[in-house]
Amino acid sequence: MDEIRPNSGAQAHGLVPLFPPGLQAIYGECRRLYPDQANPLQVTAIVKYWLGGPDPLDYISMYRNMGCSDQDVQEHWHYVSFGLSDLYGDNRVHEFTGADGPSGFGFELTFRLKREVGETAPPTWPAELMQGLARYVFQSENTFCSGDHVSWHSPLDNSESRIQHMLLTEDPQMHPIQTPFGTVSFLQIVGVCAEELQASQQWNGQGILELMRGIRVAGGPWLITDMRRGETIFEIDPHLQQERVDQGIETEGSNLSGVSAKCVWDDLSRPPDDEEDSRSICIGSQPRRLSNKDTEQIRETLRKGLEFNSKAALPPISSQKQNHDRAQSRKDSLESESSAAIVPHELVRTRQLESVHLKFNQESGTLLPLCLRGRLLHGRHFTYKSINGDTAITFVSTGVEGAFATEEHPYAAHGPWLQILLTEEFVEQMLGDLHELGSHDESKLPKEYSWPEKKLKISILPDSVFDNPLQ
Repeated sequence: MDEIRPNSGAQAHGLVPLFPPGLQAIYGECRRLYPDQANPLQVTAIVKYWLGGPDPLDYISMYRNMGCSDQDVQEHWHYVSFGLSDLYGDNRVHEFTGADGPSGFGFELTFRLKREVGETAPPTWPAELMQGLARYVFQSENTFCSGDHVSWHSPLDNSESRIQHMLLTEDPQMHPIQTPFGTVSFLQIVGVCAEELQASQQWNGQGILELMRGIRVAGGPWLITDMRRGETIFEIDPHLQQERVDQGIETEGSNLSGVSAKCVWDDLSRPPDDEEDSRSICIGSQPRRLSNKDTEQIRETLRKGLEFNSKAALPPISSQKQNHDRAQSRKDSLESESSAAIVPHELVRTRQLESVHLKFNQESGTLLPLCLRGRLLHGRHFTYKSINGDTAITFVSTGVEGAFATEEHPYAAHGPWLQILLTEEFVEQMLGDLHELGSHDESKLPKEYSWPEKKLKISILPDSVFDNPLQ
């Protein structure tokens, strides 16, 4: 990528064909906000994605936003992407499906970064961050929506910052627009600490974002990211964890119905040398219940298979929102991150398993209490979907419809998809036994939990076990 300044005369008479309508529509919304910045600093892909370049976003514009004193909003830099929506309408990047639906993926990314004292030009590192997110979307065809979270596991600016993950929300100033190629909304990236990401996983992203809006140093009304922020919202206000988050989980449950992680399950009912005995699994997001439609989606994906991204451009992402209009030709983020995301496999009869052994890495293991307390105790389900393999495992409660695991046969596999049905009584027992999983001290690994009467075993293992599948 290289920095350029766009030609403000591109709209002049006779040059309109050189200024694509989709691009012009987004520029129009930017000019509404920044009428005095017609020529903003911009980062552009030197070789466009549609010419074989690595960067899906053609441009990222960077504006200086003066904030709003009435709302106690501080001055900051405002970044806007161009390329997730259809800029050209000629099928060079996105399939044109008409003006009534979403344009391209239906959204562009924005980011608000606190302007440091004495800073005269915007840092350009957010452009690469946005390109990384865009690569994920293009390669997986999974889209984002407000409330989603991104586990990044690294300071967003490659510094020593505690801001190492992201939430997404509607941009507070940019309005959805209608272009000749469809509608475009603007999703803002919000940098968060690990503790805030975990709270959003355990409860929901929208709830954490609302808490951050009420704390100026954590983002304030416009959710401005401050990479120098050294305290989480729970350190700033210790009452938030118990009074808002814990109470929210208790009364509402968790909106997170899955995540991506390193996991393996073994069918202990089969001989050890059975090749189908062990299956890699991971976490995905699902609707609130497995209806007939959901089950059919899973069966359809078993027929079609799933393309896995060999280039790790982005750490795992989990989606939370359940309803979001998207083009029918795109994989919906909800569907593609659900237990429907399974590799090609012949449809086979459902088989009941007598005993299973689940193996999780540290990160996915710490989410087991969330799965049990925030999902199953509220009559919901939770799915793990593999980043290292091709299978899925879904925990279901007795209130979930459409499950093929039953109280009589609580462990059932349909091809590479495993379901485990847990009764409320067993969930309560497991919560008591797994209470220590909140600790992130890998020196205490491996950890073993076993319920012989239920013929269930769970192991929490170091990442190295999953990084080397021969172990």
